Amino acid sequence: MSKITEERNPASKGIDEKPVSEILEIINTEDAKITEAIKPQLPHIAEAVNKIITTLSSGGNVYLVGAGTSGRLCVLEASEIPPTFGLSPERIKAIIAGGAEAVFSSIEEAEDDQENATTEIEKNSVNANDLVIGVTASGSTTYVLGAISKAKELGAQTVGLSCNQDTRLSKLVDTAIEVVVGPEIVAGSTRMKAGTAQKIVLNMMTTTAMMKRGLVYDGYMVGVQATNNKLKERSKKIIVEMTGVSLDEAEDALKAANWDVRVASLVILTQMSPKDAVMELKNRTLRQILRGDG
Repeated sequence: MSKITEERNPASKGIDEKPVSEILEIINTEDAKITEAIKPQLPHIAEAVNKIITTLSSGGNVYLVGAGTSGRLCVLEASEIPPTFGLSPERIKAIIAGGAEAVFSSIEEAEDDQENATTEIEKNSVNANDLVIGVTASGSTTYVLGAISKAKELGAQTVGLSCNQDTRLSKLVDTAIEVVVGPEIVAGSTRMKAGTAQKIVLNMMTTTAMMKRGLVYDGYMVGVQATNNKLKERSKKIIVEMTGVSLDEAEDALKAANWDVRVASLVILTQMSPKDAVMELKNRTLRQILRGDG
């Protein structure tokens, strides 16, 4: 089956002879097509988001699986969830063909290792409570297909994110997302438009899911882990803007709340104790508590 991600882009004819400014203009024009390619996939992306929410809410874990560029994007996405939203690292994890070494070095042959993909799914004890999201530009990467096949065998829900139409991955998963961005400026170099599209969709899915789980409030990063000075300053600013207190009062409240923005804001806005706020947040989101729901 023909893969548009492997085809030559007509806009690339003679591109290496063009001035730098013109090359950049061509690349920029191609990149501008990405968001339009994502738009028709929004219903499928929403379906995937709901699967993430349901999985996390029921105690299951989410696994992002990929090889090469797609795998590194999975690692990037999973690694940024804990500091941004305060979710435990084991709840959204990345599985990359070739393991940790493949994050920094290209291990191209690893993408053909279906046996290793199966082993990794088993090693992570994937089960019917979990969700496995396979990411591959071509939609036919053996490693990803192997991981998805094993996940389905174990009863897990599955999502596929690819950049071709009617892919093998799409036929295998419960929810298929196909962002067809067209041929790359460098034929087959899916680190370009396809990689950017994958990054955008992964961001959309995880961020929306975290919002619906109460880890974002009015656009504020209330689940942030204040593990350095920059993030402590951000946390204080959030508290000031949300509650109207001074920076000093915000810092005092955050210290009493062990630098948990949600707890500190509840202490200020409702006068409940940090301990009570922690307990309340186990069952309700910040918005639900402040609104008096349930």
